[in-house]
Amino acid sequence: MVKSPQFGKSVRKKDLIKFKNSPNWDGEKFVNLSETTMNINLQKLPGLLKQNFTNKKIRTPAMPLEVIPFDKNHFLNIQNSPGFAWYGHSVLLMRLNDQNILIDPMFGEDASPIAPFKTKRFSENTLNIIDQLPNLDAVFITHDHYDHLDLRSIKKLTAKVSKWFVALGVSRHLEKWGVDKDKIKEFDWWDSTNFKDIKITFTPSRHFSGRGLLDRAKSLWGGWVFQTDNHSVYWSGDGGYDTHFKEVRKKFGSFDVGFMECGQYNEHWHQIHMYPEEAIQAAIDSNVKTAIPVHWGGFALALHSWKDPIERFVSQAKQDGVNIYTPSLGEIFSFNEFDNHNLWWETIS
Repeated sequence: MVKSPQFGKSVRKKDLIKFKNSPNWDGEKFVNLSETTMNINLQKLPGLLKQNFTNKKIRTPAMPLEVIPFDKNHFLNIQNSPGFAWYGHSVLLMRLNDQNILIDPMFGEDASPIAPFKTKRFSENTLNIIDQLPNLDAVFITHDHYDHLDLRSIKKLTAKVSKWFVALGVSRHLEKWGVDKDKIKEFDWWDSTNFKDIKITFTPSRHFSGRGLLDRAKSLWGGWVFQTDNHSVYWSGDGGYDTHFKEVRKKFGSFDVGFMECGQYNEHWHQIHMYPEEAIQAAIDSNVKTAIPVHWGGFALALHSWKDPIERFVSQAKQDGVNIYTPSLGEIFSFNEFDNHNLWWETIS
């Protein structure tokens, strides 16, 4: 049987040699800073599967979510502060220090390409957005899950990208899909590098990895910190709430903006996906001046309604006095817009 290219590349001997040098490798797999489990009782599995099919009307929007067309001139001419465009779930385009940066470029229409049932994106024709983007100085990948690392997106992006910065172990997938290995740099937790006057650091998160049955936790996962002389940006990465947010604050001080994971949670996998209230607490812990929710608005990967993450995030932010911003899909924005609150989802059923 021919293995689907969607699975990526199996772990190689040279990968294992690198893994052994990581303090986060226990000899068989990568591990979190705190003991982490996914408690799905097999007796409850039929009920979860039933909810997966019966709750579809609230788990997905009634109509496809519109994405604002990309205005390249607007994006390239943002001055005096970083510029951003969020494309749902965890796809972020960023302009920082005159560099074009893309994070977790999953523009595909299906987050479960190897499963019998599709996990369809809330928006349509998103792969075509790649054609509109400028050349990219760097792409950053937090981990190798299908909703963050997409074969078709990578294939379409390759000619546009100068450099790839990825979690330890992820390079094997990119190389299998045709990316030049000399353009890829892997990171362990707290590894840093300087790129075009931007200091980049890979930070811990509480999550896991894997694209098949045999490679669970055989690559790392995490978040990213971007620092210039004038600005700082935190990308939390996927994961449950834990002590690493306070450690990020201890190491970096504060951030102008933090993109916080908020969505696809459930009590059965709470340790690997935090609740929206915890996302606000994580923003407080990491000393984020403005928090922006991500990991929602793209796919239904949990049983909650598609609006539940943003509604709870906004409510908790108001209660705790945390400044937030909630961009529309495809909206180009910068620090200048952070005082304007856009509750765009309220008009959509």
